[in-house]
Amino acid sequence: MEDITHPPMEQLQDLEYCIDSNPSWAETILLAFQNYILMLGTNVMIPSLIVPAMGGDNGDKARVIQTLLFVAGLNTLLQALFGTRLPAVVGGSFAYVVPIAYIVGDSSLQRITDSHERFLHTMRAIQGALIVASSIQIILGYSQVWGLLSRYVPVHFNETIVGILYHLSMSLIMSLLCLCSFFSPLGMAPVVGLVGLGLFQRGFPVLGECVEIGLPMLILVIGSSQYLKHVRLFRDLPIFERFPVLICVTIVWIYSVILTASGAYRHKPIKTQLSCRTDRANLITTAPWFKFPYPLQWGPPTFSAGHSFAMMAAVFVSMVESTGAYKAAARLAIATPPPAYVLSRGIGWQGIGVLLNGLFGTTTGATVAVENVGLLGLTRVGSRRVVQISAGFMIFFSTLGKFGAVFASIPIPIFAALYCILFGLVASVGLSFLQFTNMNSMRNLIITGLSLFLGLSIPQFFNEYWNPTRRGLVHSNAGWFNAIMNTIFSSPVTVSLAVAVFLDNTLEVEKSKKDRGMPWWVKFRTFRGDNRNEEFYTLPFNLNRFFPPT
Repeated sequence: MEDITHPPMEQLQDLEYCIDSNPSWAETILLAFQNYILMLGTNVMIPSLIVPAMGGDNGDKARVIQTLLFVAGLNTLLQALFGTRLPAVVGGSFAYVVPIAYIVGDSSLQRITDSHERFLHTMRAIQGALIVASSIQIILGYSQVWGLLSRYVPVHFNETIVGILYHLSMSLIMSLLCLCSFFSPLGMAPVVGLVGLGLFQRGFPVLGECVEIGLPMLILVIGSSQYLKHVRLFRDLPIFERFPVLICVTIVWIYSVILTASGAYRHKPIKTQLSCRTDRANLITTAPWFKFPYPLQWGPPTFSAGHSFAMMAAVFVSMVESTGAYKAAARLAIATPPPAYVLSRGIGWQGIGVLLNGLFGTTTGATVAVENVGLLGLTRVGSRRVVQISAGFMIFFSTLGKFGAVFASIPIPIFAALYCILFGLVASVGLSFLQFTNMNSMRNLIITGLSLFLGLSIPQFFNEYWNPTRRGLVHSNAGWFNAIMNTIFSSPVTVSLAVAVFLDNTLEVEKSKKDRGMPWWVKFRTFRGDNRNEEFYTLPFNLNRFFPPT
């Protein structure tokens, strides 16, 4: 009888280049530029959403985008060299939107009548909150607290009220502090899955704002990357599989320029023009030819306890989301799951990244760009060098304002079409962790289904009630508390984490170790547990002599 089994695989095999192998230099540079183009979407959207609410004009928006791209380049380079060493781009995060909206709506700032002055004072308040909040992430990372509690083994009580309360409190503490970097594969699957699925609102809903651009982009990317992936035009190079973003963005961008120039949107509603036209962002005309971002360029930061507490919630959420993204990036780079020590190191450097965001003034904090993680799988290239060079593109084009603004003017629905594919790919990587578990177990089916469903349903409920004026579903007299609760419960990954950890550590734990997939991942709990960890995660320049794994 033909063998129809699919044995679990700790590392994906269907990729061309792993974390330590590199394409040719020409191919590497093109792949790096492709990563740069892809990360522009989120890093243009965030300032475009926040800066006008702060009172800034188009010139302020262009400067903030330049600064965010510059800091993203620094953070990506630091993370790839000294952090997790995974090929992960570190950019801006939407997790910070709720606390930033709380700061923007502060009555002391709203009383400032001059728009530009209000923008500057609001920026300084956001900077102060980011600087203070970054300390939490830095401490959790470099103190190894993240790693210590990630190796937490629950004390198993009988099914009593005391036991249930204990597990509930511990799972919530671990969830909020994101100290669960070593789950069972069963707990990890919905968390990583929702790193991709939880961003569904940035996919087709945004694409639908300009269907005539977004839909052709979606069809072209699927066609070129999947149906034409074996076509080799130059030196046996599968260009459609390697460079689907570059090829398709170029074609659809030219198409959108033609539509704009021909007057196709002249009598359309303003919202349609903002989404479809290539000249509505006003970035090219307002961006300076050369501008080198520097710390405290907006003036000295201001500090408020309420602002800082609100921002800490966003830091926790971004840590949760980044942990899931690092797990997905490791799998798509053909690396072993990063052990607790490596994740702690990465979170520490990401905290430095949030500090840099605060010092430079970017209006948001740092997190792993999920779309770029998905690109690793789409191109089948998990090379670390590609991401390091892409960081150079971010820094270079952020200083040359006009040139960077040209690329940043790509219509957002083009990026939304890419997100439909790449976020879905990351979600499927998360679900692939279920191969290590027994999915014929009703216990496992319930935990997986409930974690996924509540992880989508609860944030959707909170998001329906949230807007900058109504403050969201939680609206006590303490604005900072409202921001904390609305930030946490608006994050699909954080909600899924709490549900998965609680259920996985309270339902028939002792007799379900094998079904949960624990035997597969025991060796990845420590750096020395698997010899491959040293190959993938050792620090460069022989720095492990001075910072030995713990």
